[in-house]
Amino acid sequence: MLTSCLPWWRSSATWKLWQSGRFLPCSWERCHILSRKPINMTAWQGQQVAAQEKHLLEDLEIPLARRETETLFQEQPETGNQYLEDPLLRSYLKTHLPPKVLEEVNQDLERFGNRLLTEITTLGWECELNPPVFQQYDAWGQRVDRILTSSAWKRIKEVAAEEGLIAAAYERRYANWSRLHQAAKLYLFSSCSGIFGCPLAMTDGAAKVIESLGIPESLKNAFDHLTSCDPKKFWTSGQWMTERRGGSDVANGTETVARKQPDGSYHLSGFKWFTSAADSDMTLTLARVVDAEGQVKQGSSGLSLFFLKVRDEEGKLNNIQLQKLKDKLGTRQMATAELWLNGAKAELISAEGRGVASISNMLTITRIHNTIAAVSHMRRMVSLSREYARKRVAFGKLLKDHPLHMQTIARLEVQTRGAFLLLMEIIRLLGLAETTMASKEDQLLLRLLVPVAKLYTGKQAAAVVVEGMESFGAQGYVEDTGLPVLVRDTLVLPIWEGTTNILALDVLRSLTKSQGQVMDVFFSTVQKKMELALSTAKLECAVKQIQDAVSSLAQFMQAAASKGAVTMELAARDFSYSLARIYAGALLIEHAARPGASPTDISAARRVGRPQVETSTA
Repeated sequence: MLTSCLPWWRSSATWKLWQSGRFLPCSWERCHILSRKPINMTAWQGQQVAAQEKHLLEDLEIPLARRETETLFQEQPETGNQYLEDPLLRSYLKTHLPPKVLEEVNQDLERFGNRLLTEITTLGWECELNPPVFQQYDAWGQRVDRILTSSAWKRIKEVAAEEGLIAAAYERRYANWSRLHQAAKLYLFSSCSGIFGCPLAMTDGAAKVIESLGIPESLKNAFDHLTSCDPKKFWTSGQWMTERRGGSDVANGTETVARKQPDGSYHLSGFKWFTSAADSDMTLTLARVVDAEGQVKQGSSGLSLFFLKVRDEEGKLNNIQLQKLKDKLGTRQMATAELWLNGAKAELISAEGRGVASISNMLTITRIHNTIAAVSHMRRMVSLSREYARKRVAFGKLLKDHPLHMQTIARLEVQTRGAFLLLMEIIRLLGLAETTMASKEDQLLLRLLVPVAKLYTGKQAAAVVVEGMESFGAQGYVEDTGLPVLVRDTLVLPIWEGTTNILALDVLRSLTKSQGQVMDVFFSTVQKKMELALSTAKLECAVKQIQDAVSSLAQFMQAAASKGAVTMELAARDFSYSLARIYAGALLIEHAARPGASPTDISAARRVGRPQVETSTA
């Protein structure tokens, strides 16, 4: 980007004249040509020089905006059908899906990739340009509390229904592979959808909770709306958990109370401080039931889960008052509100005092969606960076011909691949669990890997997109390139659905609850995933790196066991990162060891555990 920062008069043509002594820059508007009589120059040569100087003077009289040769111009990086341009996704599906399922999924994803290119990406950008607006009062002073969203936001909701982005998981057309089909579409959709993946995450989580309750008759209508492919019937759900005193600490931070009514319903009263997708049709929320003496039970055992419709059949708010929309760093396309529940009518859907246990299924789904968003944003930025490197010329050659630049992008690619395979692994395990095909080991592994994948990919995504933005130089910092939007929307991913520390402690809880069994499953699974690579010479060093990491982790756990719980808590983050890196490394090796692996697959696996100071880009 250095040349783009030079004054206009230091373009290649004029700089040669300057060096020759025939051109002297004096100001931004004009310059003077030195009067110098040519020495030993023929009349014809003199005429040529005079003509060149005359042309130069004429050019300098043209307003700067009209000088095409002086305008900073770079080609915009453009990608095509995201599915067809993602060899890792396609090879993964080919490796894991049964042939008949693969054929149908292939066709659907290629068609969907075209729709992303021709419709959805444009809608997503329109959502960024036209964020939601809060109208508290109408022109006559009446309190209306309307959230006005753009037509593009409403259209994306229709597209989500038409594409079955929630329904695909619950129709189970492809049995245990249905979740993989859904995840592939969401992965392609997330980074260009105007952050509509967030309401879809909460919608999927709500549907999962209702399904886990056996779809009670009172909730069947809601479930049908949440999983509908009809845009006129499709609902999105909110997830109103965060209050003033706490985000993740719902046990001590939830002050909302629920009072039972004669008809069996409840009226909820309280303040919800952070409600994403506040324009949703319904929500699930926590509250404390007031007993006959007017008292509530504190702690997590006092929380119950409620279903609440946001508006009635006439479109009036359900005794809800909006206070304001949040002014956020990113995710500006989506309405996030502070609101009061002033006797909002709701239905108790968990056993009283079992609210936290009832939302565990929701958290599994929303954390997986967070992981999908993280990997999607990583892939989008790396794809754009790679495409830009094919077009941008710097220091006399394309960026792709600069080894250091391409080594940087290669590192981002490896991180993205590892995160992608980690995501697909938990999706595979979820599909098995939802179709009662999961073994006890599969279930333990899923319980461990969901928080591991969420915390790891959230942090990796933030690092990858910032590094990717840097690969564009100053252009990466310019709003109308769309790259700052990608960065801002990624930075929330380490926070949503539990911060890194909260999730690291959740990883430790999975160890405690299983009495250590989950780590036995983890170590044995990692070993199995590398078995095929043991006979592959090109992957020998990568396998050894993972084996050494496994050995070091086992030694640490043995030493920490004798030092008390505080030691393990202090190491929780590093421990969780180690689990993620080891498992992602094993998955990269497994993918590279399969028949038909590409040179890129093998190169990515060989980078597992490689030191940052490299002597080769291979």
